Amino acid sequence: MQPLDYKQAGVDIAAGEKAVKAIKTLVRTTYNANVLSDLGSFGGLYSIDQRAWKNPVLVASTDGVGTKLRIAIMAGEYGTVGQDLVNHCVNDILVQGALPQFFLDYIGVGLLHPEAIEAIVGGMVKACRENGCALIGGEMAEMPGFYQEHDFDLAGTIIGMVEREQILPRASMAPGDLLVALPSSGLHTNGYSLVRKLVFDQLQMKLDALVPDCGSTLGEELLRIHVSYLPVLKDWLSNPGLKGLAHITGGGIARNLGRIIPENLQAVVELSQDSIPPFFQWLQKAGNLSDDAVRQAFNLGVGMICVVQESLAATLAASCGGKIIGCIKPGKAELPRVIFG
Repeated sequence: MQPLDYKQAGVDIAAGEKAVKAIKTLVRTTYNANVLSDLGSFGGLYSIDQRAWKNPVLVASTDGVGTKLRIAIMAGEYGTVGQDLVNHCVNDILVQGALPQFFLDYIGVGLLHPEAIEAIVGGMVKACRENGCALIGGEMAEMPGFYQEHDFDLAGTIIGMVEREQILPRASMAPGDLLVALPSSGLHTNGYSLVRKLVFDQLQMKLDALVPDCGSTLGEELLRIHVSYLPVLKDWLSNPGLKGLAHITGGGIARNLGRIIPENLQAVVELSQDSIPPFFQWLQKAGNLSDDAVRQAFNLGVGMICVVQESLAATLAASCGGKIIGCIKPGKAELPRVIFG
């Protein structure tokens, strides 16, 4: 029997070290004075600036990019999903009023290609810098026999902070408050299993195919970067007129908006067909999908919904590029939290 080593078993330690070396300089560009450790430590160290916070609460969230990764693999485009991951996580803690502090990632691969890792991490670095968030650590796992050679998985954990008295949603949410929708860039990171079944299996389309009425290719539509709403909402988080935020992800508008609506209230959403972006309309028509199916699978062009005091709704919509799509009414525990008017 020939001598066996780790590389022959499918794990290339030298390639892993090369990848870490390539991304170290990139990752350090996200650091601030609160980062006390360097990439490669067993754990990341982050100091809380006690001068900037009075009564801070930590907010944590972990998420992934889902089967959008398959589109990235097909296209050989790895940087955009790194941005997707960070922005998705930022939005998930933003809805509780939190500002991102630091981020950690997990990358699992079938075979470690340093150039692909550098592109993925480069996307995360770009998004971390845009969101004022330090990338302080992570894990790269080469797992031959578990993933195919060009397959990879991607997950991230974000830690943010919010002043205790500013946690969202607020108990002051009441009938008469309005719903302001902030536009998505496209699918964001949800609905891809349904879309892949439709466009690749049923329609036999390629990524370079033009999508009718969109003026773009299928690949461009499917890889549009998930929007971070932190830049436009940051200055509104402490305003008592902002009652709640809902990040529209898996399950669509009804499921995610319903997560922040109290039992005694009901959200009425008015979303006209002509306000839905062309790509979603095309998907529904091409797949012969019911209204219920598209509402459950897709965000329909709405990436974030703000519940806002009526007197402030128009101002917030104008400043954030949003539009009013409904209101809050009295409800009962036995009624749906969200209905479409």
